[in-house]
Amino acid sequence: MNATIPLLLATADRLLTDPPAAMAAGRYRGAAFALRTALEIAVSDALLAATPAVRARSTRAKLLCLRCCTEAETARRAKAVWKLLCLGCHYHHYEIGPTASQLELWQSEVNLVVARLGN
Repeated sequence: MNATIPLLLATADRLLTDPPAAMAAGRYRGAAFALRTALEIAVSDALLAATPAVRARSTRAKLLCLRCCTEAETARRAKAVWKLLCLGCHYHHYEIGPTASQLELWQSEVNLVVARLGN
C-alpha cells in the first residue's frame, strides 16, 4: 500500500471531524482535495501493478483503463466519486462549495473504492 493514501484519508477525516478554527471556511474543499488525491493515487497504484504503460496518462484516462484490471462496478464507482470530488475541489464564486454531508458520502465511497482496489 502506498503510504500516502492513509495519510490523505486521515487528513480528510481530521478536516471533517476536528478542524482548526483558522480553517473553518475552507475545510470542506481541503477535505475534497485530500480525498481526490488519495483516490487518484490508489487508481494509479492499481493500474501500475497491472499495466506499467499507463504511468504518464491523465487521471481521466486511468479511470477508463481501470475496467481492465478490476471489477466494472469498482471502476464505475471510482469514476463517479472522482467526478464529484473534482466539482467539490474547484472554487466558483457563484456556487456554494461541498457540504459536510456530501463529503461524508464521498469519504465513505473513496474508502470503499480504495479498499476494493487493494490499497
